[in-house]
Amino acid sequence: MPLRILVVGAGVSGISVARGLLRDGHDVTVFDQRPQVQAGGGAVTIWSNGATVLRQLGVDMDGAGQLLSSVRVSTSHRRRLATLDVAAMVNRLGAPVRMVARRVLLERLLSGFPVERIRCEARAVNVSRTPTGAQVEFADGSHAQGDLLIGADGLHSMVRHAVGEPDAQPTGWCSWQGLVTLADAVDDPHVAQVIIGEHGNLGLWPAGGADLQWWFDLPWSRDFVRPEHPIDEIRSGFAGWSAGVDRVLAALTDDHLAHSPYPHFRHRLPRPGRGALTLLGDAAHTMPPTLAQGTNQALLDTMVLCRALSELPAGRVDVPGALRWYEKTRRRKVAAVSRVASLQVCHGESVLRPASLLSDRLHTWALTTFLHCTSHHRLATEISRKLAVAVLPSGTSRPALGVTP
Repeated sequence: MPLRILVVGAGVSGISVARGLLRDGHDVTVFDQRPQVQAGGGAVTIWSNGATVLRQLGVDMDGAGQLLSSVRVSTSHRRRLATLDVAAMVNRLGAPVRMVARRVLLERLLSGFPVERIRCEARAVNVSRTPTGAQVEFADGSHAQGDLLIGADGLHSMVRHAVGEPDAQPTGWCSWQGLVTLADAVDDPHVAQVIIGEHGNLGLWPAGGADLQWWFDLPWSRDFVRPEHPIDEIRSGFAGWSAGVDRVLAALTDDHLAHSPYPHFRHRLPRPGRGALTLLGDAAHTMPPTLAQGTNQALLDTMVLCRALSELPAGRVDVPGALRWYEKTRRRKVAAVSRVASLQVCHGESVLRPASLLSDRLHTWALTTFLHCTSHHRLATEISRKLAVAVLPSGTSRPALGVTP
């Protein structure tokens, strides 16, 4: 039965779930407080689990960003720790791994998306349950009602606050990061680099063409005082870690750090919801960027939530029951990802040395198995198979997003 669904937040999470729900034939409206839909930040890593969901959503990612074949991990003293064989991971998990600018990802998600389904300059100030569903109230005094409401409004989620869930807590670390166009910054555009030190770590991840996503992680506290010239601080902490790092540090200026640092936060996973309200993406489970899984976990939320609502019995609407199934199904797996992402990364050489004794094959197997076990692989395979055979009697494909062109 088609449902009237309200989505608060028009970022990657909100547009993804709206796209999936439109595909399934629901009546969806997305609300965002900004004057236009746009993506902030630099680039994101789309691992195989996220790529599978994008494929289910009909999002064409061909030519977007940079496909990766391996991730090299070393210490600040240039001791090799591991080389993760991303190509082997792709062969097992069945979808590519790529680094892509967040704005490009959002553009691909919006391709073919009916723009009339998005209402900008609609700042939500409260949500509530109603006898027949849910309601959202806006700053201008207007409101909207639907059969259910999804909070996809990010780290500082109004919806999360309205349903009584606690705010995210800082982990004690932050990232100075950005996306820079720099030719020859890395030796191989298919290889990402992570370097771990005793008091900080960094990453250089090619993002397509001459674009490079860089980050430098350092301790952070609430009484942090921003230095007058942060680039000098970054250079003093990370210079000499590798030739590529030195090339990037030479190219960066204080202007590149204008929006940094980005403190790391972690949410306590929400309790089972009540009524026709639920949370998705960073609104539900913000986590540190250590595993680069934030966007991928939001996409998995989308897959499971769409499945939950598609399984509602014909003629009987048990929306709260479907939402509770979605929350329960996601809870254990996303909790595992959040815990691992929150582990301490920075260590001294003596602590890191045992990791260098393990084979690259074992390192690759461990990460691949972890992603496989936390990504609803069996459910994803079943959904992909059903979507592949969902054609009209004439043999033509269903209309994009489940709406009539």
